[in-house]
Amino acid sequence: MDKVKSDIGVLGLGVMGAMLALNFAGNGFNVALFNRTASKAQQLKDDNPDLTQRLFAHETVERFVAGLARPRVILLMVNAGSAVDEQLAVLRDLLDEGDIIIDAGNTDFNDTRARNARFDGTGIHFVGMGVSGGEQGARHGPSIMVGGDPAIWTRLRPLLEPISAKYNGSPCVAWLGRDGAGHFVKTVHNGIEYADMQMIAEIYAILRDGVGFDASRIARIFESWNQRGLSSYLIEITAAVLAESDAATGKPLVDLIVDEAGQKGTGRWSVIEAQKLGVGATTLEAAVAARSMSAQREERARASEIYAGLQAVNGRFASDGEGIAELEAALETAKIIAYAQGYEVMAAASVEFGWDLPMAEIARIWRAGCIIRSVFLQDIMAAYGDAGHQGNLLAHPAFAARVQKGQAALRSVVARAVTAGIPVPALSAALAYFDDLRRARGVANLVQGQRDYFGAHTFRMLDRDGVHHHQWASAEAEAV
Repeated sequence: MDKVKSDIGVLGLGVMGAMLALNFAGNGFNVALFNRTASKAQQLKDDNPDLTQRLFAHETVERFVAGLARPRVILLMVNAGSAVDEQLAVLRDLLDEGDIIIDAGNTDFNDTRARNARFDGTGIHFVGMGVSGGEQGARHGPSIMVGGDPAIWTRLRPLLEPISAKYNGSPCVAWLGRDGAGHFVKTVHNGIEYADMQMIAEIYAILRDGVGFDASRIARIFESWNQRGLSSYLIEITAAVLAESDAATGKPLVDLIVDEAGQKGTGRWSVIEAQKLGVGATTLEAAVAARSMSAQREERARASEIYAGLQAVNGRFASDGEGIAELEAALETAKIIAYAQGYEVMAAASVEFGWDLPMAEIARIWRAGCIIRSVFLQDIMAAYGDAGHQGNLLAHPAFAARVQKGQAALRSVVARAVTAGIPVPALSAALAYFDDLRRARGVANLVQGQRDYFGAHTFRMLDRDGVHHHQWASAEAEAV
């Protein structure tokens, strides 16, 4: 039995689990290690001699739990779903009142809420925690979104703040709300991430197929954009990906990568929850759908042959400075709209589940460590923080001014992409959302009339109170 008791235990030593364990150890914490394949724990310790004095590998889960200081804190890093429940069942019999289990995987927040309910009254605390930043973030400082009992935050804060990313010295970690709040915010983060990546890819498509630039020239454009309003991690890595050459051929590596994007489910969950909550997150939906479309490579290849003779109206975009600036403005405007949609989803969930999500805090902890970190989040933080903004981000004066200024560029880019036959589903969805939002009198009055016609679903009227059903003339004629 170890004489030194560990401050925290990490169960599950895949890439993220291993990197978080090293992060804790590097910040001065003693870390107990356990993995179903026991050799992984010892291997992690052996591979990091500079941290070996703070890493304690255990061959059984019982010894792993016994090696933790009380009250015990266990970070669970296993695949979402049944694997989490299996580990929880084992741990529950080994833990005592006051002990804490943190599920830090990409978990469906509905599962987190259910697990919180199961642990209620047991004395063991269950925490759902979103972690963003990928492998490097986990190792050197991720953005961390904590949910669960607020009283447990005081116990976890000294452990989590040191390992989190820092923005001008401010730790990018916060308690966001009870039960599944942390995992829900992480889910929406990933939905926004999908949208951001897809819109960047659509601008890349225009520069490649519409303007005719090669990868290295497009890389330089993104590098320049990263110095202004679009400055962000995703723009930075886009430039890096486009600039990379394949060692074997000397060609741009991006030109050799199969055009099929994977997804692990979190982006799709954000869209599903938006639909459940009745929030129009159309740009996020378009991004998820685009990934699904990318997977249909064989079908796309067949369709390209069937429609090979189809000619676009205008297949070229302006390649001068003014044309490139228009693309920059379009992307920045669409990005604002996508974030507004993500924040609307979180606002609706906050009401639905009684979380009182701190919108400014969410922007604050996303400023470093996470995948969607950008200079833009400072503005969102200010809008929801000092300005105390309530409601859609597009209604905030600062953002309204930016969108009003950039919407013409977005409109022009989308219109020309459509006529050129270049698919821009996320940019188009962002524009359509904006146009729908700014229209005081929409077309749902006709939809309600149709619903009442075939299903007697009733409707409300502008000039009188109450709910109404109409006996439609043609319907009466059919009944005769």
